Amino acid sequence: MPRPKPDVTETELAILEVLWAEEPATIRTVTEHLYPDGSASHYATVQSLLERLEAKGYVARQRNRVPHRFRTKVDRSRLIGKRLRDVADALCAGSMSTLLTSLLEDHELTHADVKALKQLVRTLEHEKGKKKR
Repeated sequence: MPRPKPDVTETELAILEVLWAEEPATIRTVTEHLYPDGSASHYATVQSLLERLEAKGYVARQRNRVPHRFRTKVDRSRLIGKRLRDVADALCAGSMSTLLTSLLEDHELTHADVKALKQLVRTLEHEKGKKKR
């Protein structure tokens, strides 16, 4: 069973957001997105953050080209799921239904949101039915 990855900080998440939109990306590309009028210290900060994300297993470096390019190794939806499970564990005694209910009651849903949620429930029920057979 794979070990869970360490959590990402908000600053590391900003780096991942740029990579999801622009990958593969160089340190300079990420720096320009995050700090449009950035300095050498901003570049060094981004470089350190990318190295930390690489060490955590969230980012891979393509070393076969100069400058090196970085790609994410984690899908956005998987990271969202992990962070929501962490919130459910911390605030809702692990209950995803409590977390989802709180989110849905506190946010006005559009017709499209309701339609998508109904479809998701149908899909989950169908998948559960297939597993019982």
